[in-house]
Amino acid sequence: MKVLHINVGAENGGGKTHIISLLSQFNSNEAELLVLEDGIVAQEARALNIKVTVIPQTSRYDLSVLKKIIVFINKNNFDLVHTHGPRANFLINKIRNKLNAKWVITVHSNPKLDFMNRGLKGKLFTFLNLKCLKKADALIAVTENFKKMLIEYGLNEKNIYVVYNGIIFDDTPIKKRNKNSIFTMSYVARLHPIKGHSLLFKSLSKTNIPNYKLNIIGDGDCLSQLKKEASELKIDSFIHFLGFKNREEIDQLVSESDITLLSSYSESFPLVLLESANQHVPFISTAVGDVHKLIPNEKYGWLVPIDNQLAYTKALDDAYRSWLDDTLIAKGENIYKLASTNFSLDKLYQDTKKIYLDVLRKE
Repeated sequence: MKVLHINVGAENGGGKTHIISLLSQFNSNEAELLVLEDGIVAQEARALNIKVTVIPQTSRYDLSVLKKIIVFINKNNFDLVHTHGPRANFLINKIRNKLNAKWVITVHSNPKLDFMNRGLKGKLFTFLNLKCLKKADALIAVTENFKKMLIEYGLNEKNIYVVYNGIIFDDTPIKKRNKNSIFTMSYVARLHPIKGHSLLFKSLSKTNIPNYKLNIIGDGDCLSQLKKEASELKIDSFIHFLGFKNREEIDQLVSESDITLLSSYSESFPLVLLESANQHVPFISTAVGDVHKLIPNEKYGWLVPIDNQLAYTKALDDAYRSWLDDTLIAKGENIYKLASTNFSLDKLYQDTKKIYLDVLRKE
């Protein structure tokens, strides 16, 4: 079996981590990566000795790469092409009839929200991506919730598999962290409306927390708007916009936090929460995707309704009280044990490989 993963190459969040982590588990003669630009995905993949090929695309509308992709896939006798992201889906859909390989897509996010706030162009891209999803031989949804969503969008249930994200958990005993002198929170996410930074800021402005530090880790088009909102809410002195950080820097910042946050309106099964669990740091999250599997009850953290400022404010106040009475550390240990038991990278690899073999057996 020989598999080619395809991605634009500019991913800078959970999608990138998923692709590289999964590929790192395969032998180099089993799976490799094709990207359309030599960016962060290619760089991090090479660092893990993953075989990477770059076929540059000058823009999303540059279709001159299609012939090169056809030749590359057929000449190298790939059995399967596995795409990640709407642009990669679109390109393979255009040339599918000329390929000797079968086609698998991982659906990392809600396809109807990928191009939100993009006007008519966004609606067109959404339509095209949904059309691509219907043409693939198999779809991998990263949660049961996403599988249900895809079925509701009219996709064939028989072609949809569920594989949860996973990471390599560090089982080396860590020293108990000293409590920070200031309640320290971190939010790792691209600065995009779907991530709900505005909801978080409004919730923070209503808390009873007298002093805190919030690290906003990530970049995006909403930076200036979010800085303006923080200023208007008079919480800007507590918030530190740190921009893009590499994996090691993020792990360090998270490990130094008392709690991490997620206030998204839509997610699947966020890797960022697994990475927080790996650092033994509990979190507050909106009830997106299948996050409830990580927070089955209050022993593990806080799960609040989506787009509910009052509930998020209450969770922040509760977390602060837990920080004061030193019970946050116990929650961190609980979430580490649960996550490391159920969401390992090896399970992601084994489940994905089973799907590949199943797809190849089908006529």
